[in-house]
Order: sequence, then C-alpha cells, then structure tokens
Amino acid sequence: MEFKILLSFLLMIVGSFGNQLKLYNNCPFTVWPGIQGNPGKAHLEGGGFQLAQHGTKILNTPGDWAGRIWARTKCDGSGRCETGDCGNKIQCNGAGGVPPVSLAEVTLKGWGGLDYYDISLVDGYNLPIKMEPTSGFVYANTGKYDCKRAGCHADLNARCPNELAIKRNGWTVACKSACAAFNTDNYCCRGAHNKPETCKSSNWPVNYPAIFKSACPDAYSYAYDDTTSTFTCRGSPQTNYDIVFCP
Repeated sequence: MEFKILLSFLLMIVGSFGNQLKLYNNCPFTVWPGIQGNPGKAHLEGGGFQLAQHGTKILNTPGDWAGRIWARTKCDGSGRCETGDCGNKIQCNGAGGVPPVSLAEVTLKGWGGLDYYDISLVDGYNLPIKMEPTSGFVYANTGKYDCKRAGCHADLNARCPNELAIKRNGWTVACKSACAAFNTDNYCCRGAHNKPETCKSSNWPVNYPAIFKSACPDAYSYAYDDTTSTFTCRGSPQTNYDIVFCP
C-alpha cells in the first residue's frame, strides 16, 4: 500500500514538472531572456534572467505550461534594455517584451493532447531564434510541421525597410511590424479586417510580411499566418525542447 502511494506521488510530480525548456545563447553577446506565462500559467524564473554568451539555462515546466520566451539585448544594471524591454527590470514578472521582438511561443498539452509551438515575428524582430523538440516525443506523421525545427535564422535587421527600422547609433537593432509602425486596421488585422478572409497581407498597401516570410518561411509573419507557421508534437510528461538565440 505504501509503495502504491509513493508511486502515485512520483508520477504526479513527473506529470506536473517533467518538461524541460533548454535555452541556449549562441549570440556573440549577453542576452536577457524574458519569459511570460499565458493567463493562469507560471512566469518561469520570475520572468527573466541574464544569459551570458554561449551560456545555457534549463527551465523545468509544468506539464501543461504555455507562454512565450524572447531575448532582450543590451540591458543595464537597472534592467532597462535596448530591445525586448519588459518595464526596466530583469525579472519581468508577467510583463511582456516591448515590440519589436522575436518570440518563441509554446503550449504544452494543448488541444488533442499535442504540444504546439512556433517562432513569431508578428510583434517584429530583434534577433534570430529557433525552437525544436529534442527528446521524449513521438512523431505523429512525417509532415513538415510534425516535431520539426521552427525558426528564423536570418538577419532581418539587415533587410528591414527604413520605415520599420529601429536604429541606434546608425545601426538597425530591431525591425517593427507594419501594425506597430502604422497602426491601421488592415495592417493590424482588426475592425473589418479581423478574420483570415479579410486580413490577407497580399492585399495590404505594402506586403511587409512577405519580406519576413521570404527570409524565414517557417515563422509567423502576421496574425493569420497559421498554415505555414504552427508546429505540433505529441509530447510526453518528459518532453524536452531547445530554444536557441542566434542559432
């Protein structure tokens, strides 16, 4: 009887905290990852920390965790960052990163028991990023979006249009979304443009998402870019994912 109780307790622990997100900083500079749990989900590590050049950090997550992770750059001692700032603090504690910023988004044990993950440039771009499952998962099929690598490896700052560019000392440090730059209903997919049928970037005055999509074809480029950007994986209570900055 005692053995069964112990076994049940151990299984409960594994089921709740068996997943791992391993963060790698392959950038030639320090970054400060920001972490924001979805409503009702934990803000892991208090929402942020410093990660040195070529450093790694393992985040243990509940089995049903969901949220977003991004990299902040050039943060000072007070927590004020050049890109991705979350309110002038190292631990974001629920605050999101100020766009433009490249995002890794994940929902563990979502609809149908699948893990859902993507790299999103909907809020703009600040540096390359990728996410992929590494162990503890089962392929459901051999499709392009089944347990495969999601990422944006390109330097979009180098090809960012001037009207979207955030510059510091003459250098582009981040690239805004069209919504952030112009704040119109069509660019922001709102109002009469708030559904896939009426918000198509090909109909915009300038198809800015096409610039992102041509460089990073597997990343979200705007709000209704689901069909070529959402990855799924059948995970387990011990599924591990890598999130790499500057892959």
